[in-house]
Parts: sequence; C-alpha cells; structure tokens
Amino acid sequence: MKLKLLLLTLSLFTLSLSSFAARVIDSIGVKNNDGKKMIQFKVKAGDTYYSIGRRYNIKPAVLMKFNGAKKETLSLGKIIDVPTDMPFKKSKKEKAAEQVAETKKEKKARLAREEKEARQERKHKKAEEEQQPEQAPVTVQLPKQAPQQVVQPVQQAAPTAQDNTPPTQYKVSAGETLYSIAKRFGTNVDDITRFNNLTSTNLQPGQMLLIRSTPAVTPPATAVQTVTQHVTSNVDTQHVVAKRDSTMVAGIAKDSVDHHLNANKFGLYEKNEKGVATWIDDPSLDPNKKLVLHRTAPIGTVIKITNPMTNRTTFAKVVGRFTDNESTKDVIMVMTKNVADSLGALDKRFHVNISYGSPNE
Repeated sequence: MKLKLLLLTLSLFTLSLSSFAARVIDSIGVKNNDGKKMIQFKVKAGDTYYSIGRRYNIKPAVLMKFNGAKKETLSLGKIIDVPTDMPFKKSKKEKAAEQVAETKKEKKARLAREEKEARQERKHKKAEEEQQPEQAPVTVQLPKQAPQQVVQPVQQAAPTAQDNTPPTQYKVSAGETLYSIAKRFGTNVDDITRFNNLTSTNLQPGQMLLIRSTPAVTPPATAVQTVTQHVTSNVDTQHVVAKRDSTMVAGIAKDSVDHHLNANKFGLYEKNEKGVATWIDDPSLDPNKKLVLHRTAPIGTVIKITNPMTNRTTFAKVVGRFTDNESTKDVIMVMTKNVADSLGALDKRFHVNISYGSPNE
C-alpha cells in the first residue's frame, strides 16, 4: 500500500515539473517592438486581461493601456499584443530580406542624387544660354572697284602641348558620383568615362579611377582661312560678313590683344584678349550681378568672357576701372563673384579669354 502511494506521488510530481518546465506557446506569433519581443495572443474562451497578464508576467492595467482597451471584457478571437522585455531575434531569412531592402534603398537614393545633379547642371547651362545676347554679324561695306581677289595668308596654329603628367589614382568613396569627382579635379564626366573605359556612370565604393587634372585636348588641325572677295563692276557696294580669326598662335604674351583691321558700320573694332582674371568682394559692386572692371574698355561695354579650363562662357558689363594692388597685379580684368561662378572658376585667379567692341583700334 505504501509502495503504491509512493509511486503515485512520484508520478504526480514528475508531471507537475514537466508542465511547469514547458515553454509558453504563443497563440499567433511574435513581432518586433522597438527591438523587444511582442507576443500576439488570440483570445480563447475564459481568457481575461488578468489571466493573460499572469501568464506572461505583466500587469493587467499595463496590458489594457498597451492595447488601448477601456473595458476589461474580451471578445472571443480578438488579437491582444503582449509586450515583453525579451530581445527580439530575427531569423536569417528576415535579416537577408532587410539587407536586400537596404541595398535597394541605397541604390535608389544614389540614382536620385545623380539625377538631381544632372538636372541642376542642365538648368545651369540653360540659364547661361538664355543670358547670352544675340550678336548680329558685323558687315563691312567695300567701295566700288575693279574685280579682284583678296587672299589672306595661311595661318597655321601651333599644336597644343600634350600633358605628360601621369594620371592620379583615386579611390571612390560611398555616395560619390562622376560629376562630383570631375568637379573636384577640374575635369569633366566624359573625359573620366573615356579614360577609364567606363560603360556606365554607376560607381561602387572602393572602385579605383585614373583622373587627369585637366581634360585631354586634341591638337588642332592646321587652320587655314582663305577669304575670297569678288567685286563686280555692276554693283556699287557689297556687304561682306567679317568673321573673327580664332586661331591662337603659341608664344603670344598672356595679355596679347587681337585687333581687327576694319571697323563695322558703327565704328567699333572687335578686340580679343587673354590673360589672368580675378574676382573680389567690393561693397561698391553688387555680387549678384555680372559686373567687371577693365583697364581700357569703355564703361557700359558688354564683354564676352570664356574660361578655357571649363569651356564656360558668360557676358558681363564694364562698370569702371581698377588700379594695381597686391590682389590685382598682372590681371586684365576684375569681376564679381557671380561672374566667376558662371565661369566655373575654382581659384581666386584663373585664365580667361575675352572679346568686346571698342571705338579705338
């Protein structure tokens, strides 16, 4: 008899231990609640906030507040969220899905950033084109004379010296684009793409690029300009369009001036100069306007300015003269910051080519 009672007691004790040791099974599943595990419990018959709270070791009042409940009664089949202090552990599948989603998000942000930079560049170029005034061709009236042929001598441009400086190796960082790298090194996207044989504008962090500080310049072919003028005896005058000779000969001083021999019908001679320009912050000059100071150009003259390093061109108005000092030494022009930004200047002093009309030859 005692043996039977002992065996019955041992079996009941073992059963109670197994029931207490069994893990609480979540009725629906779990969710991530700010890094903590949140259990989704489906209400069954006889469940109350008190019984659910005792099961998961949480106060019934806290459980009601977390679920926004105003009444203590529960309807059968309702889903109750039970917050816990246990950390939420993600499965390998969930981690892989989050990594894929993060990679797509970064790629989408990078493409959006590149598209925004491209739109800004197109908008900037369009604004510069709209600011350029239309230039009427300069005509020269020739007096009536016997038929003749005038041939200008052949001018051969000296080949541009090739840049033998070795290219710079650059390691791409996260978030960088071809446009930002080209702007940093004073070159352009096409030159980097062509020099590195890139088939796409997409860059990867850690990718190595070869960068030349200035775009490659192809030596110009021999420039031959022949102007033939035929004057017939049965006309009194003839209008001939005078074209500017853009051939640049090596060895000319930096402040050289190219003068035209003939003035147009307004008595203006076209002058071309090249040299160093600088921009200043002067209270007398509005930095938001395109204004320049020149040594000899008449006040009110509109000057065409080109930056040979960026191939950008803009127009500015002469509003006065300037005197030589430490900042304007050996320069041909002083301009506002607006003009320098339109030309894409990266330094305080940079080379420019200018063209304007002057009443003096």
